[in-house]
Amino acid sequence: MRTVVTGGTGVIGRAAVRALVGADHDVVVVTRSTESSDAVTRMGARPVAGNIFDVDSLESAYQGAEAVINLAASAPVGHSALLPGAWRRHDRLRTTGVTNVVEAARRAGVRRVVQESVSFMYADQGDDWITEHSPLEISSMTEPAAVGESHVQDYACDSRVGVVLRFGTIVGDDGQTRHWLRAARHGRGIGIGHPSDWAHVIHTDDLGGAVLASLHAPSGVYNVGAEPVQRLDLVQGYADAAGVGSGAFMGSLGRWLIGPRLEPLCRSLRVCSDHFAAQTGWRAVRPKFDAGWLDAAREGLAAPVPS
Repeated sequence: MRTVVTGGTGVIGRAAVRALVGADHDVVVVTRSTESSDAVTRMGARPVAGNIFDVDSLESAYQGAEAVINLAASAPVGHSALLPGAWRRHDRLRTTGVTNVVEAARRAGVRRVVQESVSFMYADQGDDWITEHSPLEISSMTEPAAVGESHVQDYACDSRVGVVLRFGTIVGDDGQTRHWLRAARHGRGIGIGHPSDWAHVIHTDDLGGAVLASLHAPSGVYNVGAEPVQRLDLVQGYADAAGVGSGAFMGSLGRWLIGPRLEPLCRSLRVCSDHFAAQTGWRAVRPKFDAGWLDAAREGLAAPVPS
């Protein structure tokens, strides 16, 4: 299947491109720089020049594609997420960017569009299980993702497929995991919310397989992740990986600094991903969180800094 990916050099994108190439798909990745093009070539895919904010370039890139997968995101890592304007590009990617992806796919006659989204759009449900039919709570943090989702859902019709993947919080070989692991190593509070609350997580090893499976999913919204984990166990896993006795939760000052922008991360989300598994046969290779999820992040911290 000829598949065109936007956001193919990000955390999800790299995993997806490798999985697609490994499954013998004809994979094309939209790139904006020579560096990105070189990275795409090394992964065994073909780069094509384009820009998610230029609908004409996307339409050209999408010609002949059977599926378009949009994984473009720009979430700030660590303390940079608290800076004014830090989320501006990320929000634009989820609104204007998705608008352009859908419009270009429509012009090029693409039959399937897959869009990455997030599960913390759901309202806090305490200990209750969350399915795709559970209520959402839209805030300044989640509104851009909701806008992007609506464009893809509207794309679906009798002759086209629109798939939305609501991923859990990514843990594993990525910058945000390394940030939290470094903080835990220095004794800083990393727990957000109440220790008995639930978090929906997904390991980086499972991202590519999920995107690959989405090429066989019917139109709809799907939760994608491992078994939910209580925040106390999640924080303790970071502590164990960091070699400290126990993990700490943020105090009132830390919660105030986070502010409303990151409030969704405090919600108790006991999210069930069974619907996606039933529709596609996908199963997480890392189904349950433990300290081993952080091995790659720990090794990354120990690696020498390039000169």
